[in-house]
Amino acid sequence: MQYIDAFNHFFPKALWERIQRLDGAGKDIGKRMQGIPCIFDLETRFRVMDEFANYRQILSLGMPPLEAMGTGEVSTELARLGNDGLAELVRDHPDRFAGFVAALPMNAPEAAAREAERAFTELGANGLQIHSNINGAPLDEERFFQIFEVAAKHRKPMLLHPSRGANMPDYLTETKSKYEIWWTFGWPYETSAAMARLVFSGFMDRLPDLKIVAHHMGAMVPFFEGRVGPGWDQLGKRTSDEDLTLVLKSLKKRPLDYFKDFYADTAVFGSRAATLCGLEFYGADRVLFASDSPFDPEKGPGYIRDTLKILNGLDLSQGDMEKICFRNAATLFGLGDLH
Repeated sequence: MQYIDAFNHFFPKALWERIQRLDGAGKDIGKRMQGIPCIFDLETRFRVMDEFANYRQILSLGMPPLEAMGTGEVSTELARLGNDGLAELVRDHPDRFAGFVAALPMNAPEAAAREAERAFTELGANGLQIHSNINGAPLDEERFFQIFEVAAKHRKPMLLHPSRGANMPDYLTETKSKYEIWWTFGWPYETSAAMARLVFSGFMDRLPDLKIVAHHMGAMVPFFEGRVGPGWDQLGKRTSDEDLTLVLKSLKKRPLDYFKDFYADTAVFGSRAATLCGLEFYGADRVLFASDSPFDPEKGPGYIRDTLKILNGLDLSQGDMEKICFRNAATLFGLGDLH
């Protein structure tokens, strides 16, 4: 069996060094990331990967989003550094890295669209990474549509990564989130909310070729299929200050069907229950193997090993295993026919 890890994170050297000189979110990256050599040190990365046979990665940058690290000018510089570095890694180590997804300066939408075009046409990017909000703004604001258009035109996927910090409180009476609830429960909510905004805004109707991978097995959506399905079939029943039934009438199909159009990955931190739930909802044709390495307690191999153990322990046909482990990734990212 081959394995293509569709969602994991790494910082190329030039970008990593530039980030260390930033203030704000860039400076804050140090506390966690400096303690995870696998996210910036290539030799450490290779040692982790050597633990697994027939294993390659699709690279993407780690958190925080580039737009959180500075002005549009700064984030545009960071995007070029990051994308050039990722492209170089793929060129130099094709046996390790099957491809990469480009990062964008989303706080400068026009520059982001240009960088996406450059990444596809000049660097050979296999997709784009976006986050569930842009410094607090929703993805379905019209200024961001041009970026989705570039992805759809090139028929390459957008990988949706959650983003939320402790500054978003759990309760209105408080000023910050406690106990890292903002991450444990907040990130799945963020992803799910972003998916919903893309559905109900009509973005997916306007761009029928758009392909989006919702990180962490589609977040809350599979478990809440009943709410997403029969629940949202009744959109407007709980709202009196506007007629939301008009939204349903404007869509080409029922909400649940759009949510089934997303792709999902197996990065669920070693949860067999979540894996089964997501596979039941999306089916083997729309699930990609991914680990979210190197953010496990072992700082690299743990989530890869746990995820592979779960997949290999499921009662799946050889064909479905191949789809999940590498064929879906090959098709979605345009990697060619893998054997």
